[in-house]
Amino acid sequence: MADPASSHAPPKGASGVLVLSDGTVLWGKGFGAIGAAVGEVCFNTSMTGYQEVMTDPSYAAQIVTFTFPHIGNVGANDEDLESNVDGAVGCITREEITLNSNFRATSEFGEWMEAKGKIGLSGIDTRALTRRIRMNGAPNAVIAHHPRGDFDVPALLELARNWPGLEGMDLAKDVSRSKQQAWQGGPWTLGQGYADVFDETLPHVVAIDYGAKDNIFRNLVQAGARVTVVPAASTVDDILALKPDGVFLSNGPGDPAATGAYAVPVIKDLLERDIPIFGICLGHQMLAIAAGATTTKMHQGHRGANHPVKRNQDGVVEITSMNHGFAVDNATLPDTVEETHVSLFDGSNCGIAIKGRKAFGVQYHPEASPGPQDSFYLFQKFVGSLG
Repeated sequence: MADPASSHAPPKGASGVLVLSDGTVLWGKGFGAIGAAVGEVCFNTSMTGYQEVMTDPSYAAQIVTFTFPHIGNVGANDEDLESNVDGAVGCITREEITLNSNFRATSEFGEWMEAKGKIGLSGIDTRALTRRIRMNGAPNAVIAHHPRGDFDVPALLELARNWPGLEGMDLAKDVSRSKQQAWQGGPWTLGQGYADVFDETLPHVVAIDYGAKDNIFRNLVQAGARVTVVPAASTVDDILALKPDGVFLSNGPGDPAATGAYAVPVIKDLLERDIPIFGICLGHQMLAIAAGATTTKMHQGHRGANHPVKRNQDGVVEITSMNHGFAVDNATLPDTVEETHVSLFDGSNCGIAIKGRKAFGVQYHPEASPGPQDSFYLFQKFVGSLG
């Protein structure tokens, strides 16, 4: 990868560009929305599920590099959205977007990207970019698309360099629901869509939305709960007024320590009341902070649908889906916390349980079903504790 920041003229046919904060300029072919967006460049190793990735709020303020070269064959449809709020701002692919070849598709992926205001860039050596991220860490950058290749590269570079980055950034408030919602969607079946399930007699889970994926709520319903979703900044009184049998802490974007400034005191109060708690990803990290641990920014993060995680209790390995750039520092876990899961890639923390409490969390995404059912037991365990 060269550093052609001093030569701003795009090569012939280039309609997209990625400008890294170190001055590196990568030219390619743009697709999706026209414009420019700033964020952190990460990579995802999934072979499919790109629409779910792009609508996962945990990817807010990030530009996703897909390591699998052929993206687009599943197309896009409204049923596979993970959220209606902003997720990733853009994506990078090796090849041009593949035309869809799936009977469920209602549009091409590139058309869907344009409709959602997300910027795409193809023709990039994604293997080289991924190696760069692995060696040097996730860089800040600007992704831009203009059909005539009309780019002000110095201005884009300044934008990338002035962006503060994800560390210390609270993004949950930007992607959370603004009001309470009684969740009604159940499991999906072919030809019928999502089941319309709501039963007042079921155990009641109050889910705090820090940037949640909708399929989490469907899994809670499938496990036998009814769910009320509340905003990220909800107070203890807001939550207790709903008379929860248990509280769920969702995934979300940004720095857990920043979001924890207002979320952790609420979680600590819930722990003191011995209310059952289940946290995923960001929710897991803030549960750990509430229990006395700390979190740290990862060098490259874990993102993809093929991450092996060992369950310490019995040595069983789960194939998991992950999306996180911060992690719980397992060296800071106090004696009151049991480490329940670890990554087999790097030994990082992937699960905790609070001793003497019905409270636990996992770093990965059991609702993403990469196993495909390796981790559904976690929802069953949580809902089963609410009786």
